[in-house]
Parts: sequence; C-alpha cells; structure tokens
Amino acid sequence: MALTPQDIARVANLARLELRPDETEHTLNQLNGFFALVAQMEAVNTDGVEPLAHPAAVLGEVALRLRDDIANEPNQREASQVSAPAVERGLFLVPKVIE
Repeated sequence: MALTPQDIARVANLARLELRPDETEHTLNQLNGFFALVAQMEAVNTDGVEPLAHPAAVLGEVALRLRDDIANEPNQREASQVSAPAVERGLFLVPKVIE
C-alpha cells in the first residue's frame, strides 16, 4: 500500500496541519517506508510460533540493568510553597471549582 502526495495532503488537512512541499515529500517517504516495513514483517512465516502472554515473559533470559530506587533530591516543599497564595499543613489550597 503506497500513499500518494494527495493522501498526505488529505491527512494533513484532517489533522489541521500545513505542510510545505518539501515536508509533504519527506512525510510521504517516511510513511511509505513504514508501510514497506509492515509488509516485510507480514511476509514472515510465523506458523508454529507461540505468542507471548506478555513481553516480560522473556525477562528470565535478559539481564536488566536497574538502579536502586533511592530519593536523592532534597525536600524543597517549603521553598516551593513560599509564593503560593494559600497553604495548609504542607498542601496547596485552591478555590473550589465544582459545586
């Protein structure tokens, strides 16, 4: 499925985008490249391949490099609330907008 410049112009119009001619050509090439990749993936024979229940199902085979979840920024609540019009017990007070 190859798109045409008219297709790009129509989609841009629907999205309320104004594209210059060079942007239209660039977008056309990108989208057609994407559809070519999809067609290439659809051509792969996946008979007999079991789908994964979740991408994390293969995590046992992958070593993750995770860092410790440690807070390393100082608490600046008071400094952040100095300019607030109303604060109570460390919380910003705002006017009620829904009755």
